[in-house]
Amino acid sequence: MNNFIPQTATSSSTSRTSPATVAGGSPSSAFSFFSKGWREVRDSADADFRLMKDRANSFKNLASSFDRELENFINSASPFSVPVNRSNSPVEIDLVKRIQPKLSEFRRAYSTPDFSRKVLEKWGRPTRPSIRIDLSAFKNAIVEEVEIEGGERVRVGNNGRERTTFRDFRWDWKAEGEEGEEGFKDWEPLRVLKTKLKDFEVQKSPDEIFGAWKNSELVEKLKSSLKAFQWESQDNKEVPPLDVPELLAHFVRQSEPFLDQLGVRKEICDKIVDSLCSKRKNQLLMHSISSGESSVIEGDNISDELDLRVASVLQSTGHHYDGGFWSDFVKRNPSDKKRHVAIVTTASLPWMTGTAVNPLFRAAYLSKSEKQKVTLLVPWLCKSDQELVYPNKLIFKSPEEQELYIRNWLEERVGFKADFKISFYPGKFSKSRRSIIPTGDTSQFISSKEADIAILEEPEHLNWYHHGKRWTDKFNHVVGVVHTNYLEYIKREKNGAMQAFFVKHINNLVARAHCDKVLRLSAATQDLPKSIVCNVHGVNPKFLEIGDKLASERDSGEQAFSKGAYFLGKMVWAKGYRELIDLLSKHKNELNILKLDVFGNGEDANEVQSTAKKLNLNLNFHKGRDHADDSLHGYKVFMNPSVSDVLCTATAEALAMGKFVVCADHPSNEFFRSFPNCLTYNTSEDFVARVKEALEKEPEPLTPEQRYKLSWEAATERFMEHSDLEKVLNMDQSGLKSNKSTVTKSVSLPNLSDMVDGGLAFTHYCFTGSEILRLATGAIPGSRNYNKQHSKDMNLLPPQVEDPVYGW
Repeated sequence: MNNFIPQTATSSSTSRTSPATVAGGSPSSAFSFFSKGWREVRDSADADFRLMKDRANSFKNLASSFDRELENFINSASPFSVPVNRSNSPVEIDLVKRIQPKLSEFRRAYSTPDFSRKVLEKWGRPTRPSIRIDLSAFKNAIVEEVEIEGGERVRVGNNGRERTTFRDFRWDWKAEGEEGEEGFKDWEPLRVLKTKLKDFEVQKSPDEIFGAWKNSELVEKLKSSLKAFQWESQDNKEVPPLDVPELLAHFVRQSEPFLDQLGVRKEICDKIVDSLCSKRKNQLLMHSISSGESSVIEGDNISDELDLRVASVLQSTGHHYDGGFWSDFVKRNPSDKKRHVAIVTTASLPWMTGTAVNPLFRAAYLSKSEKQKVTLLVPWLCKSDQELVYPNKLIFKSPEEQELYIRNWLEERVGFKADFKISFYPGKFSKSRRSIIPTGDTSQFISSKEADIAILEEPEHLNWYHHGKRWTDKFNHVVGVVHTNYLEYIKREKNGAMQAFFVKHINNLVARAHCDKVLRLSAATQDLPKSIVCNVHGVNPKFLEIGDKLASERDSGEQAFSKGAYFLGKMVWAKGYRELIDLLSKHKNELNILKLDVFGNGEDANEVQSTAKKLNLNLNFHKGRDHADDSLHGYKVFMNPSVSDVLCTATAEALAMGKFVVCADHPSNEFFRSFPNCLTYNTSEDFVARVKEALEKEPEPLTPEQRYKLSWEAATERFMEHSDLEKVLNMDQSGLKSNKSTVTKSVSLPNLSDMVDGGLAFTHYCFTGSEILRLATGAIPGSRNYNKQHSKDMNLLPPQVEDPVYGW
């Protein structure tokens, strides 16, 4: 649709005067002139280009015809084409012979296919002509308004001789079915533009021009959109540098692992850090209060505040920390979608000890969840060691036979078929330590595909002589569960205080180097790095069933407990036999009515029995048996004076059966104090009073809450929560997504603790590689690697192949 039709006053206007005419009309006329002029120039250039091409082709045709004529001429001049004419002079024939080579070269030169292209390049460069528009005609098109006559504007060119009149340009369109001036209506966008232009003519100052735009809805939306793209994170803010007290506090905070190995307690380091940071914290609080801003320094955790402070300073400088020495940062993803949990323990059934029973139940109840696959790794003993450890002379010829025994025993007690894998690693029994010591690298018996999460039952015990890969390097998350108070046992031996000093620091070292989190069953254990106190053990479901049965018998009027008191435990002095004999011998007269039955086997059995006989104590000794045996159901009082236990499993089992428990007021019994049937004592006189109270009264039945608290379901929930295993299992395989609005300590803050841990792990690896140092610290000779019998029983590579020795 044509919006503009120019009308000229003279009929003599030609294409040469059209630029002036169009320019004198309106902007739309100029645009029409541009498009028309461009088409004319383009058509003219195309015509010229076609003409040049035609001329080149004609020249090529001419060259071809000339070539044909020359060829005819040469053929006619050849002596073989015509007979020799004696009238021709020899001079003419010689001329033809001389020019024939030159003509041949000339013919080859211009008869080539590129000849025409070269001619065009020389004569017609460039092949694609660059078209230039001569705008000098616009100079002559500049006109100035002279006068206005009626509804017409009269304009005169620069030469003053050309006179052209135009009607007012109409930014309108003619509606269908309408005629005359009334039929024309403004196009809406053009109408708005004309209105704005009129406003510009009326308004003079910038405030008047742009004032209406400042508060318009469009401007407000534009501002909000720009604010959405503007991030004012902590990185963009100016962060003050660290002062000297903060630097010293950070150095002390990061040096805690090294200071702890030197004997400086963590509480002292915390006090130093608090004193150094208190002044800085007060200054920041006063500043934030005066400015009315919130501050992250208002928290109570000085360590986290200091870490965040250092991290913010490092991020403001652009520093990026990806890790330090001694660390393996390769992320390992499970082969399938399920996570893998490997539980490694230091004992196995049929040895009825806590480190054999409790990890077995943990594996069974963790395997009930569909989130992870579970593998239980237990030691395999050769026949000679089995005879020393397992009761009733039980001997297994192969790991498969022992695995069958373990599964049958477990299913009989839990009442369901546990779906988990049982694997074995080579171990040796130490008579002096009365425990099983792993031989070789225990971590290699978990494949790399399943190396995801590791639970080390007794991490210090497993790693005393561990000469292999660091657990935290192979696994994504490592949890240690402390079962035994080894320091208490060692103090009872000869030169026990000195031995306990060295063992304490070795335990600190291996726990720090090989664990991400350590769970202590009670506060009776050594305060290890990265540790918290939490009871993550439950009782065998069979004991809860026994308790329910005895409670129903009491409700029906039957006598549930027909017997008095008993004690059950491995017969070694450290298991509470020393405390029991001392209490009974001291208060023999007050407790003359007490007849105590003792059940247990152990290395100190003969000595314990002879001592009780010399003191004329009323003790009846029996062979060790399962606590769930029917012969033990009728006892009403379980006595446990031991102060060397971490968390006595027998105490929890007795409470689950609804019995009274008389035990010492000790951190190892902290978990049981909330049960009304648990009677604790502080002195020997209290012990006598609690024993008499238990013999005279009847125990209270367990409430549903107390019963659930003792179960393995509750213990598994506590374990998942306090070991961070629940977070790890729910974590995406690609890791946690980073948040740009927060300070990331793990990326920005170099962690000296990790460097110290890695250095300690490397030092321990070098130490355990020396056979002389191993023997000096009480290791079993030849325990750095498994022996030939292990390789034969477990179908392993021979020792000389697994650990070759090169020599000449």
